[in-house]
Amino acid sequence: MKNHSSINIILPAKNEAKNLVDLLPKLKSINLNVEIMVINDGSTDNTAEIAKNLGAKVITHPYSQGNGAAIKTGARNATGDILVFMDADGQHDPQDIPVLIDKLNEGYDMVVGARKASTHASLFRRFANAFYNRLASVMTGHKIEDLTSGFRAVKANKFRKFLYLLPNGFSYPTTSTMAFFRSGFPVAYIPIHAGKREGKSHIKLLKDGTRFFIIILKIGALFSPMRLFLPISAALFFTGLGYYGYTFFISGRFTNMTALLFNFSLITFLMGLISEQVSSLHYKGMESINSKE
Repeated sequence: MKNHSSINIILPAKNEAKNLVDLLPKLKSINLNVEIMVINDGSTDNTAEIAKNLGAKVITHPYSQGNGAAIKTGARNATGDILVFMDADGQHDPQDIPVLIDKLNEGYDMVVGARKASTHASLFRRFANAFYNRLASVMTGHKIEDLTSGFRAVKANKFRKFLYLLPNGFSYPTTSTMAFFRSGFPVAYIPIHAGKREGKSHIKLLKDGTRFFIIILKIGALFSPMRLFLPISAALFFTGLGYYGYTFFISGRFTNMTALLFNFSLITFLMGLISEQVSSLHYKGMESINSKE
């Protein structure tokens, strides 16, 4: 593994004092020259004190702003060329970090630790993650093995391009992964074993699951609009065509419902075309940024 002197390990932490006692010494034992940053997201326990005593750089939010907000704070304050994001709850094995960095050195801009299906806590989580992975793969046109994994290594200059897109909640992995794919930044996956977290999870399955779904649709509409609008338009058109065939056979007439479905199909298609033009402006902006680097 190439030895980098500019790697930041960023740990969003909310009331993770107990877990940091075990995790930070393990991170320091890795044979890498890194700076460990703990983003204390409005903790009510002694997370900040524990992290400082164990040699980590601590940045504290005055109140809890969310996992994504902590990620953005870490990315803005990091000085390294490579950023490694991981959970502070003990789920991720620090020994996997060199593997992520090795893969990053092969020319990738992001390397994600893809959790094995057997490591998900419940059958519901397995099903939900499989669904999100499949939907996001269709939206981006690339195979996505673990859309929601928070364990990843990224090139800092590429990641910061998308900070304005990242939500403050738990769906930052969703947004960043899809943004990288659709912008043509190469992404790789490394299989990892995710351990059982210590303490209570801050993720609410129904609430945050709905947010993940909305984020997928939003990013899909931003980066690949016709992948979203064209299937909907086609479904409306063929539904209208089928309904017209049915009503013509039964009563020999063209109904208002058929006309409505055809109109909705046309409007949806035109919305997709307009969105494609807006998307092209986004790409133009990204190209100008790349040319300045």
